[in-house]
Amino acid sequence: MATTKIDPITTEIIRSAFTAAADEMNATLIRSAYTPVIYEMKDCSVALLSADHRILGQSAGLPIFLGNLEICTRLTEEQYGRDVWQPGDVWIMNDSYLTGTHLNDMSVFGPIFHEGELVGFGACRAHWLDVGAKDPGGAMDSTEIWQDGIRIPPLKVVEGGVQRPDVTDLLGRNSRFSYPAIGDLGAQIACVRTGQERLSAIIRRFGRETVDAAREEIFAQTERFERAAVAAIPDGEYTAEGTVDNDGVTDRPVTVRVKVIVRGESMTIDLTGTDDMVRGSINCGEAQAVSACRVAYKLLVNPDNPPDGGAFRPLDVKVRPGSLLAAAPPAPCQWYFTPLGLLIDLVVKALSDVLPDQAAGASYGDSMVVSITGLDPRNNDQPWLLFEPTVGGWGAWNGSDGQDGLINNVNGSLKDMAIEVLETKYPVRMLRYGFRTDSGGPGKWRGGTGVVRDYLLEAESAELSLWFERSDTPAWGLRGGHDATPPDVVVNPGRPDERHHLKCSRVVLRRGDLLRTMTGGGGGYGDPRERDPELVRRDVADGFVSPEAARDVYGVDVTS
Repeated sequence: MATTKIDPITTEIIRSAFTAAADEMNATLIRSAYTPVIYEMKDCSVALLSADHRILGQSAGLPIFLGNLEICTRLTEEQYGRDVWQPGDVWIMNDSYLTGTHLNDMSVFGPIFHEGELVGFGACRAHWLDVGAKDPGGAMDSTEIWQDGIRIPPLKVVEGGVQRPDVTDLLGRNSRFSYPAIGDLGAQIACVRTGQERLSAIIRRFGRETVDAAREEIFAQTERFERAAVAAIPDGEYTAEGTVDNDGVTDRPVTVRVKVIVRGESMTIDLTGTDDMVRGSINCGEAQAVSACRVAYKLLVNPDNPPDGGAFRPLDVKVRPGSLLAAAPPAPCQWYFTPLGLLIDLVVKALSDVLPDQAAGASYGDSMVVSITGLDPRNNDQPWLLFEPTVGGWGAWNGSDGQDGLINNVNGSLKDMAIEVLETKYPVRMLRYGFRTDSGGPGKWRGGTGVVRDYLLEAESAELSLWFERSDTPAWGLRGGHDATPPDVVVNPGRPDERHHLKCSRVVLRRGDLLRTMTGGGGGYGDPRERDPELVRRDVADGFVSPEAARDVYGVDVTS
């Protein structure tokens, strides 16, 4: 524990320095990556950690990894002991039951030493395009973890500053896209080294005792703010539940149950009532269930205050081993985020009556993944894999419409792929990309709209896999707001061979086939009949609302 007194100005400078270091780590990773899923879509997160595994700085990234990267360093230390950390080493892991996420998310991390002492860790996580699952990129219908890909415990990939060729070769051999996989590994190693250099530079500038004192003051300040905000919530127990459509293998809906308990300055989110883990791949490890609860917590409690080592001290999360949200072998975890997006919305719903000005209607809820793979005739029939999430609508809240066409709340700063990049890299042409009329839930404040995308295949053949969710439980509205329109996907709309899918694996497409994806919207807030008629007319003009819905739902005749 630091004993040096520190002034507020120096504390704020060091706070900003921690954040700037994390931002530079993130920039290094993105600029060095080999695959578009990282350098274009930014499916990655980074963190700078203290020596006791607490967040010093975390850059913009995927909220679902909020406060989760430290689990990698904690678990490695628990397994091998404190002395395992050595200067120049970098580690890698992706085990779903340890990190909580799917095997495609590779976590790379390493210790930071200053003058021979361990002072912190640099850590990052990035989505690898392929990690040897039974299907390219990841299977939609796996029934055991070994079908999801290679499973890596904490493993040293750089030793004493030298990258291990045996581990690197092992990783490359277990990906269908070896060259970019090893390139992305190099980008993650560079990210960790950037963190090592920047934290050392901060300590050299201010001195170890001053940095330690600033860190403790930052954590203490954050904890005070968080506890005060929780204390302002009325004590009580608040519940909500909802269902995931299915697990991708069976048709049985799967229920997520949430109980939020507020007592004074503390909050407990109890998930023990959630269904058992299932045969399909919507299970997740406990670490990610905790992270999802942290996302929901920050949506409601001091959302403008960046998370650090003091942010989640008022929060306790309870999960039940063997449940959907605390899976054990051999449960597959490829689509782990599906119940987590629902979980986040349910925590908000549970507290919506006591936090009416902070709560929003539900979002469209899932990543809505499109995966197309085949051989590219433009590139000597080399294999290609288009793998991307799709944006949709967010829920409205008291005073504002929901966001239109935004990535779901587990993914944060993740981007959908630019059309120019998509058409350059893959034999696919995007014929349409626009907002989906009437998809947002009607309300005094309208839910955000989903989007429509038309993909035209320009290769001789390809295989399509889809993971679209929340059709049985579309985004709900609050305080009289209506539910949103659920998603839909159509192959060859309007043709004799038209067919609809939400989840599918390796469906064959032929040259000229058209794939139309339609994502859901967000829930509305308040009675639609109370919406300002001028806003309704503007929505019709912008294509968000049809004239018929304006008349029948909002009571506004736009033809007069």
